Amino acid sequence: MLRRHAFRLPPHPASVSLARLRVHDHLAAWGHKEGSATLQDAVLLVSELATNAVCHGHFLEREFEFEVAVTVLADGDCFIEVSDESPTSPELRELGPWEENGRGLRLLDALSEAWGVWQRGRYGKTVWALVRA
Repeated sequence: MLRRHAFRLPPHPASVSLARLRVHDHLAAWGHKEGSATLQDAVLLVSELATNAVCHGHFLEREFEFEVAVTVLADGDCFIEVSDESPTSPELRELGPWEENGRGLRLLDALSEAWGVWQRGRYGKTVWALVRA
């Protein structure tokens, strides 16, 4: 059985902590124990992807919201999606040791079983990740 929870948030830094809280609560309600690697990794990845959506997700000169969705699969794996209006796909890039930003996709790559980007045409993109239970 699948359990999915999706919600929209404004592009404000405070939305990142709200996204973490809502995903944490959803996963805990569907059986992921506090402190489990799956729960911690999923919440961290949502935080990184929500931060990217807040910082880079707007494309049009208007107010927008980004969407966060988390699905708990039958085997306990977690499928995370964060959608925004920007058509620009995130890319892993080489970083120097003193750079302060740009490590979120490295975390995504290290902590997820798989991840990718779905282009949604004029509606932007969805960055997704699969976190194994």
